[in-house]
Amino acid sequence: MNILLWIIFGGLAGALGSALVGSDLTLPENVVVGIIGAFIGGWLSIKASKGKEKKAMRPTTLWGFIWAVIGSIIFLIIAGFLS
Repeated sequence: MNILLWIIFGGLAGALGSALVGSDLTLPENVVVGIIGAFIGGWLSIKASKGKEKKAMRPTTLWGFIWAVIGSIIFLIIAGFLS
């Protein structure tokens, strides 16, 4: 069940992140970008809260989704610079 949540929320976060950046990605690419963005966003949320709060640990929370979108945007910007 968790893998299905990662795919759904990863796809949504990746789609929103790619729309905000202006990338034209397919559905599978959005899922991958969203999942990578969730890892980046989760890491950033831990660093931002200095390890005290773990709001972004679950993809089903609002904070987890927001951090996943932020991570997706960061990933897409870095990928854009590298290509």
